[in-house]
Amino acid sequence: MAAQISSHRRPADSFTTTSFRIHEDAPSTEDTEMNESALNDDPDVDPDAEADANMLEDDPQDSDYSDSDDDTTASTHVLQDMERLQNCLPEFRSKYRLIKRIGEGTFSTVYKAEDLQYDRYDNSWDLDRDAEKWAPPPIKGSDGDVQSQPPRRRRPKYVAVKKIYVTSSPSRIHNELELLHVLRGCKSVCPLITAFRWTDQVVAVLPYFRHADFRDYFRNLTVPQMAAYFRSLFTALASVHKHRILHRDIKPTNFLYDPVACRGVLVDFGLAEREGYDGKPCVCHDDPATRMAKLRPLIAGGAKGGYPREDTRPSRRANRAGTRGFRAPEVLFKCTEQTPKIDVWSAGVILLTILSRRFPFFNSVDDVEAMIEIATIFGQRRMHSTALLHGCMFETNIPTIGRSGFSFEAIIQWSRDQPKAKLPEEEKVAVEFLSRCMELDPARRISAEEALQHEFLRIGLDEPAQAGSGGSNDEDEMDILKV
Repeated sequence: MAAQISSHRRPADSFTTTSFRIHEDAPSTEDTEMNESALNDDPDVDPDAEADANMLEDDPQDSDYSDSDDDTTASTHVLQDMERLQNCLPEFRSKYRLIKRIGEGTFSTVYKAEDLQYDRYDNSWDLDRDAEKWAPPPIKGSDGDVQSQPPRRRRPKYVAVKKIYVTSSPSRIHNELELLHVLRGCKSVCPLITAFRWTDQVVAVLPYFRHADFRDYFRNLTVPQMAAYFRSLFTALASVHKHRILHRDIKPTNFLYDPVACRGVLVDFGLAEREGYDGKPCVCHDDPATRMAKLRPLIAGGAKGGYPREDTRPSRRANRAGTRGFRAPEVLFKCTEQTPKIDVWSAGVILLTILSRRFPFFNSVDDVEAMIEIATIFGQRRMHSTALLHGCMFETNIPTIGRSGFSFEAIIQWSRDQPKAKLPEEEKVAVEFLSRCMELDPARRISAEEALQHEFLRIGLDEPAQAGSGGSNDEDEMDILKV
């Protein structure tokens, strides 16, 4: 009764493009029936409740693709989970060999696996496939005859197997897989290789990308290396935004970067959505005169101390999904018409983290604290204007929040404990780019496409590459030995 999802992995001799479609499976378990019921009832879900569920994955280091450090007990548990996964999917063992868990998030677990049928399919997703086409040169025998050497054995090819928890909303699962299918072929974006479903268990197969832990290298990046990092990140964002898709969860652990190869890949589209999906008009998109006319009653009321005993104001619902410390001001102010610029703000927070050498830079526990942290930098006056931009009021009597705020250059110097030191010219260019990314008004914030033309991201383009393209395979070989 159960069936496999309609897989989109193409044979090596077939290049026909098919639209993404999940095969409808006949209900065979109670869990399946519950999920199908949830899918039918999904439009009635409270958006705020859905956003709160999304915000569960809000730790800056919590990601499906973060490296996991498990003790012996945990390793036994992981091995048992791997065994169950291999047993529940028919023919899985003949296609993939699970090696280890490489990440665990709120909605899924990711395993590293060997692709046992790599040679049978079109592998245009493999960035290193051309590097391994080299053949050893012919050698001369003792009698002077030229003899060809036997072909080298192909290195094992690895993929990331993403096991999506059965408690995830069916509509969320379908949305993530569909967006990955739409973004196939986009540079610096993780492509979807294929996907399977057996009863209520969905598994997505993605490329495995070798990368370093952000915490191990971000403090030592030079300005040209920063430019290379963000050139790769904004290349991915430009591709995603061109398709009118918001990633919504840009953070270091969702951008797998290899400092040796100077190559990064944007992953984890679990919170992504199409621009305008379930959105409503917001005054931030009105012209100034129209906006002021709509906000005049709000401004005339002025600020009042405390909270009203009976609040009669209509509630506002907006998608607040994302990671704490990386959410843009319009997300915190519940803007109902968010744009891809929210991803640019999050990328700016990563740059601020690198320049200040502090991670995480923002460390709020809720939206109110997040607003206070941003207000500390930008000041009360600008935060008040930003709140009005989205039809809200922002008032605070916290003495440490000044009227005008501070410059990014001063904040970076203080974070480095070098308040009197002057930034080098290259870093000043990076700070100017930072100010364009972390602009409070999304309409004035730089776009991903514009960012690629900025002077900061042009640094180092004329210099010869110092890193190899493939990196070391020692880690992969050690994984094989341990299994």
